[in-house]
Amino acid sequence: MGGTSAERDVSLASGLRVTEALRSKGHKVTAIDTARGQLGLADEKALLARPVVQPEPPSQAELRRMARETLPQMQRVLPSLAKSDVVFLGLHGGAGEDGTIQALLDLAGIPYTGSGHLASALAMDKDLSKQLFVRNEVRTAEWVMADHDWSGKGKGGREKRDDALARLGLPVVVKPSKQGSTVGLSVVKRKEDFARAIAEAFQFDDEVMVERFIAGRELTVGILGDDALPVGEIIPKHEIYDYECKYQAGMAVEEFPAKISSALTKTVQDLARRAFRALKLRGYARIDFRMTDEGESEFFCLEGNTLPGMTQTSLIPQAAAAAGISFPELCERIVSFALAGRNSSL
Repeated sequence: MGGTSAERDVSLASGLRVTEALRSKGHKVTAIDTARGQLGLADEKALLARPVVQPEPPSQAELRRMARETLPQMQRVLPSLAKSDVVFLGLHGGAGEDGTIQALLDLAGIPYTGSGHLASALAMDKDLSKQLFVRNEVRTAEWVMADHDWSGKGKGGREKRDDALARLGLPVVVKPSKQGSTVGLSVVKRKEDFARAIAEAFQFDDEVMVERFIAGRELTVGILGDDALPVGEIIPKHEIYDYECKYQAGMAVEEFPAKISSALTKTVQDLARRAFRALKLRGYARIDFRMTDEGESEFFCLEGNTLPGMTQTSLIPQAAAAAGISFPELCERIVSFALAGRNSSL
């Protein structure tokens, strides 16, 4: 848990909740922050004594400082990990979700939950994900990738921005290609705000995506093993389901199951399974969609989340509850997939 991505706080909240759930089922659980090492019970209590998820994600300077500690800490804890039956990955974003930690565990021969290193990397890279969605007939919003000079005032940058808007129209979504929790994401409605949004996104990643904004309802489908969980609808207080809406109580309404027809439910669940397979995912994941609400409804896949949040307000636990699966049982099922060899080197 923890890690050094912009989703560090969320990961700590997920990890602490999973730790508590697995212990309630009689398992011996050791909590490890990849940036700071093994957490004792006193450390866990100190974290739980305050709101774990802060209103804003950690600063990039703080994350860069902690990132230098990841390899030394992992070297220290690998011997104890090797004695474990399985590692439950409660990391979100960055090295925890992009396949880096997964590859290290593969090298050490240690079983872990969720998808393998290649699938994790594919899902984290939104550009590659979209290319795979298109090849597997999962519709996604049209997009282009931005260069650094798009954020500049020079003629070349202006021309590239103009070409992108001529192709995609306004509004557009500008976001880091390999981030989560909408960190660094902007919805651009005015041409004069475009360059600023690109510059902001580049603060969080070396690649930035610009995609056509799809108006409509936001739906999410959890995949658990081979099964699609009940479809959920997210109704955020803001225009998009941003960091604040995701992790601050009262900032979004999540309905499970979503109030859509059985035919639409089946369609989006089938698309979620197809996206899951296209990205070569294993164990569990969450696939997010926008559903247009004008005329005949259409689904556009936003992304796949290989290590979705497991906090009190997270979506996969809510979907599981709608299917009659308690949170401790959900955690045990995820562990069982890893122990049964459901994860491959992908």
